[in-house]
Amino acid sequence: MKEPLVSIGMVTWNSATPLPACLKAISSQDYSALELIVVDNASADQSIDMVLQHLPTARIIRNAENTGFCHAHNQAIQVSSGAYYLALNPDVVLEPGYVLALVSALEQRPDFGSAAGKLLQSTMDGQSAILDGTGLFMDRQRRQYLRGYGEPDLGQYDQGGEVFGVDGAAPLYRRAMLEDVKIDGQYFDESFFAHKEDVDLAWRARLLGWRCWYTPEAVAIHPRNFRPGQRNLVPPAVRVHAVTNRYLLLLKNESRSGWRRDALHILWYDVKILIYLCLFERSSLVALKELRQSWPRAKSWRREIWKRVHVDPKEILRWFN
Repeated sequence: MKEPLVSIGMVTWNSATPLPACLKAISSQDYSALELIVVDNASADQSIDMVLQHLPTARIIRNAENTGFCHAHNQAIQVSSGAYYLALNPDVVLEPGYVLALVSALEQRPDFGSAAGKLLQSTMDGQSAILDGTGLFMDRQRRQYLRGYGEPDLGQYDQGGEVFGVDGAAPLYRRAMLEDVKIDGQYFDESFFAHKEDVDLAWRARLLGWRCWYTPEAVAIHPRNFRPGQRNLVPPAVRVHAVTNRYLLLLKNESRSGWRRDALHILWYDVKILIYLCLFERSSLVALKELRQSWPRAKSWRREIWKRVHVDPKEILRWFN
């Protein structure tokens, strides 16, 4: 049977250092129906030269400025031709069977719109690898987590199954799902710029009836630069996005039944956020100004999302534990 085309979309921004390993892994995939689209956000290094050196058939889109992760991936999706779209970070190294395993999983499950693989922080000879994540999940405070993050890979996640959503480092999306959930021509909400955009897309897809599958046979290495619990290492601009985008997530996607069940959990966490910002990170209080500016657009998106909801919102609450 003919393999469905997979479009690999990659956003680069001064990414020359990790790119060779990433590109070599793409060319080594046990899957031939691939196209690579690279959107460069005004890199000052040799990122584009590196891409063309390793994969000269890649399609290159050059932005004059850094337009953000979300806008750049939307550009790539719009010009892509694949039945599937793999949004690949340039610091991820795919094992040869990664694409094949994820495509096979979704081909067998037409009601699933995305697939997650097993991401490892590194591999170590003679020792257990350390997990980076095996899919996204959320708690009752609406904090997102990487399932298995930081755990030794001892086989505890070697069983495939449904997860809330897929982390943005190397997700595979079904084209039909992306087209179904886009709003105002955008697949990723560009008001997010970067950070939590993968959670937002996963939540919106859930509301519109699309599910996500975890496939342990799809393995990749992702030495995550910004790790949970290490906020002090995150650039100030990203910290601001993290605060703003939390509330955009809630405004757009949270259900009334979710508020009724979990309002105290959510609001108590937000009180702690506000106290932390006032005491230790006043520079991030600008997020509240940005949120106020984004509020009308987010409410417009919410109206559109909730006109198209296909599932009982109470069903989604089982994912918030």
